[in-house]
Amino acid sequence: MKKELTIFIGIFLFLAIGMHFKEWLSHPIDHAMALPTAGAYGIGPFHPLVFTLALYLVFVLARGIGRLFSK
Repeated sequence: MKKELTIFIGIFLFLAIGMHFKEWLSHPIDHAMALPTAGAYGIGPFHPLVFTLALYLVFVLARGIGRLFSK
């Protein structure tokens, strides 16, 4: 469970920094405070978690397929 949480948080940070690099460097507090009013693709303030979960599920699926073929 700890390994999976570390992977999830790693994906979250990778996506957050990758997509909003300039904002995190120039004004990170303002960017984080604007999250409740975010409107990314109609998802709103939960868009970071939704996108992270989507990529995490793809990652888990790829690992599962890899384990299936490795046996």
